[in-house]
Order: sequence, then C-alpha cells, then structure tokens
Amino acid sequence: MADKPIIFAMANPDPEITPEEVAEVRSDAIVATGRSDYPNQINNVLGFPFIFRGALDVQATTINEAMKIAAAKALAALARADVPDQVAAAFLGRQVTYGPDYIIPAPFDPRLITHVPPAVAMAAMETGVARKPIVDMEAYVARLSGRLDPVAGWLHSIFSQVRHAPKRIIFTEGEQPPIARAANAFHNAGLGRPILIGRHAPIKEAFATAGIGLTDVIEMHDTSLAERRHEYAEFLYTRLQRKGYLLRDCQRLVNNDRNVFAACMVAMGHADGMVTGVTRNWTTAYEDVRKVLDARPRRRVIGVSIALCRGRAVLVADVAVHDMPDATQLADIAEEAVRVARRLGMEPRVAFLAYSTFGHPRGERSDRVREAVSLLDKRQVDFEYDGDMAADVALNREAMKQYPFCRLSDTANVLIMPAFHSAAISTKMLKELGGATLIGPMLVGLTHSVQICPLGAMDSDVVNMAALAAYDVNG
Repeated sequence: MADKPIIFAMANPDPEITPEEVAEVRSDAIVATGRSDYPNQINNVLGFPFIFRGALDVQATTINEAMKIAAAKALAALARADVPDQVAAAFLGRQVTYGPDYIIPAPFDPRLITHVPPAVAMAAMETGVARKPIVDMEAYVARLSGRLDPVAGWLHSIFSQVRHAPKRIIFTEGEQPPIARAANAFHNAGLGRPILIGRHAPIKEAFATAGIGLTDVIEMHDTSLAERRHEYAEFLYTRLQRKGYLLRDCQRLVNNDRNVFAACMVAMGHADGMVTGVTRNWTTAYEDVRKVLDARPRRRVIGVSIALCRGRAVLVADVAVHDMPDATQLADIAEEAVRVARRLGMEPRVAFLAYSTFGHPRGERSDRVREAVSLLDKRQVDFEYDGDMAADVALNREAMKQYPFCRLSDTANVLIMPAFHSAAISTKMLKELGGATLIGPMLVGLTHSVQICPLGAMDSDVVNMAALAAYDVNG
C-alpha cells in the first residue's frame, strides 16, 4: 500500500481488520471503523438526521448529490475545527485534534446540528430544489441551536450583537489550555480581540497542548514585566492608600495578581472587559476585582443566574455577592435583577422568596422580605413584585390561585432569594436534580464589564461569559 494508507473496516461488531492489527504492520495507516471504542467512528447518525433536517427546513423536493456533498464538506470542516471541552471530555482525557486519530467528528458532537443542516439547506437553495428558501441563515442557525439547548438561541442573539461591535476582552488565566481554546474560539467567532494574562512561555505551551496555533491577533501580558505595571500600581495606590495599603503593597498586587492587573487594564481603558474564575473560586476572584472597580453610581453589584428548565426561563438573584441582605439590599437587588431581565427581553414579574407565604409562618428573614416589598412600594417602581412567598407559590399557577390578592399577573420569572446560602443551594439543586441549564452567576452593577466563571469551567462556558462581558460593556 502507498504511504499513509486509509483503511475503512466497517463490519460490526467485528471489523474486517482491527486498528491494533493494522498498527503491527503499518504505523502510518489511518484506520476508521464503525465502533465507538476505536478512533474515527464512522456512523450514519453523523449524516442522515442532519441531511433530513436541512432538507425539511427548506421543503426540498429531493435530496440531490449537491446536498450530500455539502453535508460531507460540513463534516470535514468541523473535523478541522477546534474541539471544545464538552466533546473532548468524551474521549477520556485523550487530546483531540485533527489528525490520523481524528478525521471525522464524533457522533455526540453537539455542533453537528448547527453545521450540517445549514450547509444542506444552502445547497438545496443553490440547486433550485428548495420550495421554502431560508432568508435569514443566521437566525436559522440560532433556531437549530435552540433545539438542542434552549439557552443557545438566546446566546446566539448575544453573539450576533457583539459581532457588530467587537471588544477587547481579557482572559486572565492565559496559561491554561482551556483558556487557550476559549480565547481562540472567541476570536474565530468574530467576538473581538482576546488579551491573555500570563507568562509568555506557559501561554505558548498551553496553545501547543490545546493543539492551536498562537497568532499575533492574541495579545499577551506578563504582569511582572508589563510596561504599564508601574502606572497600574500608582492607580491602585490612589484607591487603596487610605485602606491600609502601602505603595509596595499595590506594586506587589499588580505584579503578582492577574485579576488585579486585568481589572486595572479595564479601569484605565486598555481593555473593554475581562473574564476570570476558571482556576480560582468565585468569591476570591470577586474580591480581587473589587480592589480596583466600584459599583456604578446608585447601583448595587449582584450576581444573577439564569435557570432554564422545560422551556421556561427564570432569573435568580442574588446568587453571589450578598450573604444575608437586609431589606434595603433586597429591594436594590430586585431592581438590578429587573434591569437584567429587561435587557434579555423579559417582562419581569418579581417574587421575593422566603420559607413563609404572606406572613405565615412569621420569622426574622421573612420580616425583612416584607420590609423590602414595602420599600419598593415607596419607590413606586414600574414592575410587578410581591412577597413574601414560598417557591411553589411563586412558580405554580395553581398554588398562586390560593392567594387571589397576590399582585403578580402570572408566575414569577425573577426570583429574589432571601440569602446567599439559599440561592446557592437551590440553583445547584435545580441543575443536578431538575436538569436545568444554568448560566451564571452573571456579575452586574460594576463600573466596568467583568464576568467570573465557575471554578473549573469548560472552554465553551468561558466563551459564553466572555461574550457576556463584551455585551455588557455598553449595558
């Protein structure tokens, strides 16, 4: 056989020749089988459902050769694309990059639905067999994303808006391979210019480990060598000198803490926003950022999570910042959460949650909740709200009917939690037991755009949070 022979042994469950047998005689062979326990699984689910999806969506009169070729080319292009963490995880730690052991996407790759059907639909339109051409292909891709994940369509809208005004976003943990993939994906998606914080050699190593070429488009800053580090230290000293910090303390922070350095860059206009948190817990990262950045005037900094379950979207606040908020803080949190809801196109209906419902049983925490409702009464806000109420009353129409005096016109879509611990516990239970999709916590209310990922977040999550940081620059 010629050099680098290609062998497709497709008999199942026992291939005509196994990859191990081929390897004994030819180390350069590229082998594919129909089995999932070998590299390069050839499976008809890669093509058939997505070819039919594209054909049906344009009401094609036939499935012609051009449509089949378009599907094949879309699969080939996807195989050459960077592999996100959620796909790589299924390979049990094996690095996945285009090459002899990865010539075709895996059947479980969630990107298939947004790559193959649009290519098939476009080929059908170009060859004149489409009876219902797609006018807005970008919106079509967003709808396809939404079929797999209800939050994907909303994120696609965010991405589209960011592409019209790309931003310079800092990725503070630039020495990590997932961040290398996220920064590269952020740039390739046209969302803006990534700025990585870290030592140059480890950053280059992270890109090599991720199997990605490091281009000049990606900006790098070593905190201990950066030209502006002295400028940042002076800026920080001006802020912190009456809070017990000496100049050398601020110099040490800027030189050694990537979050402080990145926040200084953002504060001084050398970047538009930042994303962090993959290697450090949320609260620690937040405390670092707050050394540099303040709350917006007459605003309150909070964390908001979006929970999506069974086609229903609910905002939950505050899930990150306030431990045991008093009545004033609860009222402020509600107003901040409403701003987020309206930016997302939701008409807010706010429920102040408690273990009690409208005064029964009485308790100190529920008293604070009722006080917060009274404060909003005095502020004469322009959104629906009520409380105190238990979660089932807030979210279940039948349960709410038992309280005909409730001010909400329908079930709540913004939940104000009485304390941080209840917010953290309930959202994590929603995800693990209820199968909800969670985004966040999203940090809102700061003077500049910052998003903090959950510890250990995958590269796709980091890209989403970076997009949100870019989206929030002018928010």
